[in-house]
Amino acid sequence: MPSVTCAPAPIYKPTKVVKRRVCAAPRARVTLPPHFLNVAVISEVTLPSATPLLDRVDTPEDLRALDDAELRQFADELRRETIDAVSVTGGHLGAGLGVVELTVALHHVFDTPRDRLIWDVGHQCYPHKIITGRRDRIRTLRKGDGLSGFTRRAESEYDPFGAGHSSTSISAGLGMAVARDLTGAANNVVAVIGDGAMSAGMAYEAMNNAGHLGSRLVVILNDNDMSIAPPTGAMSAYLARLASGRTYLSLRDIGKGLAKRLPKFVERGAQRAEEYARGFAMGGTLFEELGFYYVGPIDGHNLEHLLPVLRNVRDADLGPILVHVVTQKGKGYAPAEASADKYHGARRRRARRPSPRPNAPSYTKVFAESLIREAESDDRIVAITAAMPGGTGSTSSAKRFRSAPSTSASPSSTR
Repeated sequence: MPSVTCAPAPIYKPTKVVKRRVCAAPRARVTLPPHFLNVAVISEVTLPSATPLLDRVDTPEDLRALDDAELRQFADELRRETIDAVSVTGGHLGAGLGVVELTVALHHVFDTPRDRLIWDVGHQCYPHKIITGRRDRIRTLRKGDGLSGFTRRAESEYDPFGAGHSSTSISAGLGMAVARDLTGAANNVVAVIGDGAMSAGMAYEAMNNAGHLGSRLVVILNDNDMSIAPPTGAMSAYLARLASGRTYLSLRDIGKGLAKRLPKFVERGAQRAEEYARGFAMGGTLFEELGFYYVGPIDGHNLEHLLPVLRNVRDADLGPILVHVVTQKGKGYAPAEASADKYHGARRRRARRPSPRPNAPSYTKVFAESLIREAESDDRIVAITAAMPGGTGSTSSAKRFRSAPSTSASPSSTR
């Protein structure tokens, strides 16, 4: 066999030095000069991280160390990480993308987990999980022995209440607020509730009770379908910041104190005038009637609007407050923004060589087809969907028996 002599290689100074024999000619016996054996070979190349700020944050305490000016970049990195994780695991993508900025603002302003933060519905919690010490396990979502797809008390101290579906957060938050008052504590309780969940009777029952008790409770109405009112730009943000600030609240308390010295009908009239004037400018009269102090609507993707309002609300010394935040489901991910259901549930990304999949249809499809067959032969059958026809398999029957299915939160029949 011929021998091959290798020319000396250039000398490098890598961060990690690995001694390695290099064969210059395949299938040939190689004789290397002694000096070649001491040449360092670069075996690893360190690329800059795509999420440098997120890499610095393991818990919300780390997040609160960031400056306000850094939070925009941090939110973008958190959104990128959420998309990447759900593309691997599958799960609820659109709802989480819609609350990225709100999640960042809440954990930056409030002292979680001492301040209780409740998510309703639990679909919104993926960004919350990433920044509360669970980023290293986020790609185990919805897998055996992995992270839950919803908030779960046994999983983290940052999950004070566990629920998947919906409308329970205000009741739970009120219970925590009453317990806090009974023990003389001073922490905040924040319930984030979606506009769909807000349409359920349980939410209004809880709000009515909270207004009656007057306990310190913050409710964030996440209006991600613009079904109540859209924000009106800079003026809306200004009014929200003004109405939640200490100056306005102090003047309001002074006015209430003066009104108490007047006859009762004058006091009641002044209170109504203040509520209606603020309601005319900002909306929210319904929530005021239930005993909540209403602030909003504000742009839930604009951190310059969110941060000052949330700080004012945190520091306000009054009863239950409702902050109306308008967001967009699937924000920052074009396919989710364009999708009809905003990627409510996303499938995981397929591997390059997927294993053979069974030919059996899904349970949902079997149910949908069976429902149609039965309804075709029996006109007494009525299909009722819990506000999510796609997930419950009733979309097909709705198309078969009616031009368009209902997507409201109230039960709807398809026949």
